[in-house]
This record gives sequence, structure tokens and C-alpha cells, in this order.
Amino acid sequence: MLILLPPSEGKTRPAAGPALNTDSLHFPELAAARKEVLAALAEASAAPDAHAVLGVGTSLAEELRRNTILESEPCAPAHRVYSGVLYDALGYATLTPDQQQAADDAVVVVSAMWGAIGFGDAIPAYRLSMGTNLPGCGRLAAFWKAALAEPLGRHAEGRLVVDCRSSTYAAAWQPAQQDTAAVNVFQIRNGERKVVSHFAKHTRGELARHLLTRTGSAPATPGQLRDAAAEKWEAELVPPAGRRPWQLNLILPEDR
Repeated sequence: MLILLPPSEGKTRPAAGPALNTDSLHFPELAAARKEVLAALAEASAAPDAHAVLGVGTSLAEELRRNTILESEPCAPAHRVYSGVLYDALGYATLTPDQQQAADDAVVVVSAMWGAIGFGDAIPAYRLSMGTNLPGCGRLAAFWKAALAEPLGRHAEGRLVVDCRSSTYAAAWQPAQQDTAAVNVFQIRNGERKVVSHFAKHTRGELARHLLTRTGSAPATPGQLRDAAAEKWEAELVPPAGRRPWQLNLILPEDR
């Protein structure tokens, strides 16, 4: 099983830690592309129009300043740097050592900054989103799409892919359709299904935690994934259609 997560928008800057070593990150084939993004981001973050280019408010000036010195910033494992609703619900720090090892083996974060990294890879806090049109690199989803195809395709071979990414990050790499289930979250409101973005992030984090902590074998097929999800939620599985992979729909009750 391979669990794909998006990065969090907000990140926790490590108080201390080693400097960035891009050679230590998973998927070394991405080293050249990572260095290209690092250099382009540093230049864009120092420019007068940095806030507009990177789509952030003036209150984040310090984060943009740190973007210019990422190679000397303190680093920590990705599961500590990424924070927010999804990562709080996954709760890596409260997993047992065996469960943490399972998370390190199963989770890949698809990132605008790094392309893709392992959950335990040491990274600094940064500010960059996949929707950015970064001068020198262009639209980052398109920039990473060609680079990610081979290493992630090889990494996912023979594994069920549980895709918990948002659409922006899903655009950077599309796993094999028949072996992938994209996770959608709905809530019943006034008798109708509604998409709920906040609960979607939280529930995807809860699903990742459930898959990592439940007893028994990890799901190996979309049907087994639905059965595992049904242990905690109302779950349905929709077959692939067009370019869409399997869809795992989790339906939250009205009183959520």
C-alpha cells in the first residue's frame, strides 16, 4: 500500500536540526529538478513582487525571507514539518514505533518544492504551493509531471495507491488507474451529499491513520480498501471512468 498525501500549507519551522541535504531525500532522480526549484524560489522570494508571485500576504514576509536561505535552514522529518488539519488527524507522534515505521514505508508526500519525498525525509519549513507559476520553472504541477512519472511509477509498482491529495497536487502525477483509489469526502446536509473541504482534510488524515493502525493486512485492492474504510465510515467504491481512477467515497453523517 502506498498513501499519497499533499503537503500542508502551513509548516512548523524546526527550532534546531541539520542543514538540508538533498542527496539524502527519497527519489534521488529528482535532485537536479529540486535544485532548479530551490534556486528559482530563492530568486522569486527576494524580488519586489514576491508576495504576488507566490500568492501570499505581506504578513508572511519572514517566511519569504527564509525561502531565500533554505539550504542553511534547520531541517526535521517531513511528518514534523508538515502541520495542519490532515496531519493533526494522522497524528504521527502518537503512533507506536511499529506504526511509525509503517507510515515511513507507506507515505509519500507530493510537493511543489521537492517533487515527492518520504515521510521521514529531513526538510526545512518553506512557503510554496503547487499552483504557483514560478519564474524560471513555470507552473509547478506541469514542471514536476514529467520528472515524477518514472520514479513514482516504479515506487508504486505492485502496490495499491490510496490517493489523499487535493486536485492541485494530483495534477503533478497520476498513478496507474486500475491500482489507484482517490479519496473523496462528503457530508449529508439536509438529506443531500455535500463536498466539505475542511472535513475532507481531517477525514483523509483519519483514513491514513486508520489504515496504518488497524489490525490485519494492509489493503491490496480497491475492494479491500473500501472494506477497511467501512470499518469506520460509510464507504462506497466507484469504478474508474475516463481518466479517473477508482473513487473511494466516504460519507459523513449529518450531525458530524
